[in-house]
Amino acid sequence: MTTVLVAGATGSLGSLIVARLLERGATVRALVRPSNADGGARLREVAAHPNLSLVVGDLTDGAGALVPHLAGVDVVVSAVQGGPEVIIDGQLELLRAAEAAGVHRMIPSDFSINLWGYDYGVNILSDLRRVFAAAFRNSAVARTSVAVGAFPEFFLGPFHEVLDPAAGTFAVWGDGTRKIDITTIPDTAAFTAAVALDPATAGRDIHVVGQQLTVLELRNEVEAASGHRWKLVRRGTLDDLQAEIVRRQFAATSPFQYVALQYQIGMYSGTASLTDVRNADYPDVTPTSVAQYLAGPGASHFEIQAGAQSTEDWPAAV
Repeated sequence: MTTVLVAGATGSLGSLIVARLLERGATVRALVRPSNADGGARLREVAAHPNLSLVVGDLTDGAGALVPHLAGVDVVVSAVQGGPEVIIDGQLELLRAAEAAGVHRMIPSDFSINLWGYDYGVNILSDLRRVFAAAFRNSAVARTSVAVGAFPEFFLGPFHEVLDPAAGTFAVWGDGTRKIDITTIPDTAAFTAAVALDPATAGRDIHVVGQQLTVLELRNEVEAASGHRWKLVRRGTLDDLQAEIVRRQFAATSPFQYVALQYQIGMYSGTASLTDVRNADYPDVTPTSVAQYLAGPGASHFEIQAGAQSTEDWPAAV
């Protein structure tokens, strides 16, 4: 039986990864902070599972303190989110602890667009993940990266400024005819659990996807699911998008204010598109279509949201 330690186990993605690993028969250790020593609300439904144990710790504790939690672990899955102190420094402590404990593989917290289709400086969050990836070059722990494209939970929310329920508009940069990659958070968890238990993925970048469709096709799905028309707003060309990114960077007090557009330019230009999609390797994972998502939890995107999002924290995901 494979033993997997999940860091970030109480988060929206991490908790689902824990649940899907347990369903697949893995032994799971959930690394939880002292403030979530009981597993928190998201792990409550699996807290009594016989193959789940909670270990209390934090990446800021350092590699030495993390090593005992990793004894006998085969695979580490990191679903943490944050800035460089988490994605680079914290995950590096986790990697060093994994090396000391003899762990074979680690899945870092990538879960994003294709990190390697564009240069440094295009996307600040991708840059953090690429810097951390370099730490595996001389490591005995094999890196397995999971790329999924964009989460519809974020892409259709206020973060990306695509869908505006108050104005009844759907915005696009460029001509909207290039296919983009969209995978729900639950499907990402299901794929990640399958990848974590697949030793053939050692040292590889695994691309999996829920659905590939153009932004204009996405608008059609939104209209079909909501039952009304959404006015198409063309923001400008991709050159205009790049100019808007630069403008926002000069005025920004937080990366939150421009990083969504950095994701979009990679998606709309195709440089961030997934390649060699491996869904067929995991036939027991049936991805949710955009239509299914919008008919379920995604219907909340059609409602006018009260209050503004914080611009003080690092964005959580694509």
